[in-house]
Amino acid sequence: MTQMKKFKLPPMLAIRSLSIKKLTILGFSFVALPLVLALLYSANQVTQLSHQSTSAIFNVAELVKTNRQLNFTLDKMERSASQFLILKDQDILVRYFQQEQNIRVNLAENSVFKSDEILRKHSQKLSKIISYLHQYLNQHQLQTASLDPLKSYFKELIKIRKEITERSNNLLLSQAEQIRASASDVRHDMLKSLTIIPFAFIIAAIFIFLITNPLKELLSKIQHLEQGDFNNTVTFSGSPEIKEIADALEVMRNRLHALELQKSSFIRHISHELKTPLAAIREGTELLYDNSVGELNAGQKEISKIIRSSVNRLQRLIEDLLDFNIVLDSTSLQDAERIELASLIEQALQQRTLDIKRKNLTIIHQAQSIKLKVNGKQLSVILDNLLSNAIKYSPINSQIEIVCNLQGSQLNLSVADYGMGIDEEQQKNIFDAFYQGTPAENTQIKGSGLGLTIVKELVMRLKGTIKVTSIVAISRDDKSGTTMAITLPNAYHSNTSNGEQA
Repeated sequence: MTQMKKFKLPPMLAIRSLSIKKLTILGFSFVALPLVLALLYSANQVTQLSHQSTSAIFNVAELVKTNRQLNFTLDKMERSASQFLILKDQDILVRYFQQEQNIRVNLAENSVFKSDEILRKHSQKLSKIISYLHQYLNQHQLQTASLDPLKSYFKELIKIRKEITERSNNLLLSQAEQIRASASDVRHDMLKSLTIIPFAFIIAAIFIFLITNPLKELLSKIQHLEQGDFNNTVTFSGSPEIKEIADALEVMRNRLHALELQKSSFIRHISHELKTPLAAIREGTELLYDNSVGELNAGQKEISKIIRSSVNRLQRLIEDLLDFNIVLDSTSLQDAERIELASLIEQALQQRTLDIKRKNLTIIHQAQSIKLKVNGKQLSVILDNLLSNAIKYSPINSQIEIVCNLQGSQLNLSVADYGMGIDEEQQKNIFDAFYQGTPAENTQIKGSGLGLTIVKELVMRLKGTIKVTSIVAISRDDKSGTTMAITLPNAYHSNTSNGEQA
């Protein structure tokens, strides 16, 4: 029977599937192990150098001591031997034999003389001549002897002593050179061991990437949920901890998506249901206001005017509610299309023609011929709300400037009015839902407090930004106004610039 082979994950996938705790321990081990090995190797090299230096110092001290004693003792031996041959004093001979014994002991106890071949030969020659001297003095204890043989012996001893001193000096220089070379080798080895540090950093960077990259991927999925993108399934393959978080996010995504669809459907349904009776009320109110069913007295005229204004405001609220539903509807986020920005602005201006004429406003439109690939419905709502806000706060007979341009792949679009401006305190709240600032003068447009909330949310979903710049006039002669500037990163084509005035 054939045995089934066990399925094994590729090394990288196997590492990615480890828990964060195990991955951290593994990364620390991979980083610390080379550094510890390098440290141990360097410590061993330094220890060897220390032992070598210690041994060399002891050898130097021993050689210096032996040479000094040798020189001193040979001089004393020469004097003692000469005095003995002349005076025949046995005490002098005993002192000579003691000096002779001291030399033998010093030469025998010196380890360098034992280890070095040349010094050992010199030591043997020295001992041999000292033995000849010992015999010579013993033979002439009672008879007269010449000093000439004695001088020849000591002349030979002095020659050997110089050879020993020369050899000792050479050994000292050799020891110093060996220590210097060993120190240089240790220094080079330690410098080489430092090359392991970049590799340790590379290993650390790899494990940091393995730990943080799943978190970044998870953060990206969370940001998609934050932007209302509930269509993409949250899946993840990796460490168990991250998989648990991803599973929890997937459950949350499904619930949020279901709630989003229910909420969008409810708002859409209730808005359309409200528009049907509202249209009948508005039509009836217009007939009354225009005296189509008979002349109204002053009181009736005033009441019909109030009804007409309230109906218009209610219609505006329902339209804003429908626009807000576009923000809530995550299913439309992927409906990107190629659009011409100039035509989109022109449509927004046509929808506000009556409001523009009522205030006798001049629209200055400076733009490039720009093509975008975005959600046209969302961008249309943004333009409509910005234009409506500018018209609402513009004085009679003033102007509104619309400027569009491309910087690389970024679209810059601004709508500026010359109204009374927005003070700093109100600027903090203007993007809050249902917030309404200081009422504009000479306007029949009444807002719901949702316009700029819708704009900010849609700009964020288009991955753009919005900035408010406003100047509040202190006196009547001061200039004032507000500029709403948005940037979108998804423009992809532009032609030559042109200017238009309406």
